[in-house]
Amino acid sequence: MAYSTIKDPSAHFQCELYTGNSSTNAITFSGNSDMKPDFLWNKRSDVGYNHALWDSTRGVTKYLNSNTTNAENTFSYITSFDTDGVTFGNNDQSVNYNGASYVLWGWSANGGTTSSNTDGSKTATVQANQDAGFSIVTYAGSGSASTVGHGLADTPDVIIFKNRDDTNVWAVYHQSLGNNYKIELNSTNAKDSDGSFMNGTLPTSSVFTVGASVNTNGSGDNYVAYCFAEKQGYSKFGSYVGNGNANGTFVYTGFKPAFVLFKNSSNAGENWIMYDNKRDPHNEATLELFPNTSDAEYTSNAFDIDMLSNGFKHRGSNAGSNGSGRTYIYMAFAEQPLVANGIPTTAR
Repeated sequence: MAYSTIKDPSAHFQCELYTGNSSTNAITFSGNSDMKPDFLWNKRSDVGYNHALWDSTRGVTKYLNSNTTNAENTFSYITSFDTDGVTFGNNDQSVNYNGASYVLWGWSANGGTTSSNTDGSKTATVQANQDAGFSIVTYAGSGSASTVGHGLADTPDVIIFKNRDDTNVWAVYHQSLGNNYKIELNSTNAKDSDGSFMNGTLPTSSVFTVGASVNTNGSGDNYVAYCFAEKQGYSKFGSYVGNGNANGTFVYTGFKPAFVLFKNSSNAGENWIMYDNKRDPHNEATLELFPNTSDAEYTSNAFDIDMLSNGFKHRGSNAGSNGSGRTYIYMAFAEQPLVANGIPTTAR
């Protein structure tokens, strides 16, 4: 049996750096595979501007900001999701200002083709990439407990919810926290006991449950949910305990990471922290971005990690990443599986 059914992670996830030009700017992914993105996350890295998130279900003009509670906005930052990238058509500072530096993360779902899903008690619009364990789900809230089909044919390990119509938090379900705790992507809060956001019910291989919370199911509001199910050699969603040491905690993923996102879930006051293999192609990885703030790229050896052939290892002792006895949740996506075509992956 193959170590991983996903031989080339770049068919499903890619990261790209680009420079703004204040004009039409076609960004082509440089991975081994051509990849049409369906979920895009952008951040200007040289100065402080909001993160911007789009998906091909909601359409090129609809964006959200991970660092705010803002409702969905409409603007023509993007003109098209392309066969191997995206085209920006606006000179806004946050996405395409001449000479500015940006990072773009992209995930593939189903090429923008959606279907009506009736697996749950309410009908949802879904586009799913079952091979990579990723789906985009949109649905209307009802204010009462409901189930929603996610299209993965596998149980989601992470679900990121956003109310598109109102200024509510980004509510995140993570399997390491369980069904009665949410954590907010837009804040420094620790995990929060909240049985209402998923009605105290774990997701299944066909549906997730939402309660009466306005964060996931407010009456008359529209929602988007990004669902992720772990796939060996490609994605990993887990937790670890920090040791407060520069010879820090090692986290096994089973692949060489291309992207790592983690959060102190046990203590308030700490940012979400994200790394990738394009901004930091060599160890130690020292360039942090924070999904919950508009801050520019930050460098501090207190947060550093090494991206290894089989996981990541902390090289700092900061409470945001590796505090002694503190618990962290993480999401990671692969640059390369631990074993690809029978050949072991090497560290960078």
